[in-house]
Amino acid sequence: MEEPWDFEFLSRIADGCLSFLSEFVDDWLANDMRVCIFKILFGWLICSLIAIHFAWKFYGNTVNDMYYRQGAGQNGGTPDTAPHLSGWESKAGADLKTHRD
Repeated sequence: MEEPWDFEFLSRIADGCLSFLSEFVDDWLANDMRVCIFKILFGWLICSLIAIHFAWKFYGNTVNDMYYRQGAGQNGGTPDTAPHLSGWESKAGADLKTHRD
C-alpha cells in the first residue's frame, strides 16, 4: 500500500512552487508591461482593502445598528406571537383561493 504523502510528492510540489516563484521574480525584475499592469492592479487592490478597512472602522457601528431592530421581542419590536392567530390554521369560514384560467 502506497503512502499518500510520500517524500517524492512533497518534493514535486516544492519544486513547482520554487520554479513558479523564481519565474515570477524574473518577470518582476524584467519590468515589462505585464508586470507594470500587475503592479498597478495590485496597488489598487491594496488601497481598496485599506479604504474598506478604515470605512468599516468609522461607519461599521452605524451600519450594524441599521440592521438590528431596537426594542423588546424576538426580533426587536415584533411580538413573540400574534394573539388572534393560532399558527397555520385558517378561519373556519375562509374560502380557499383557486387558480382560474
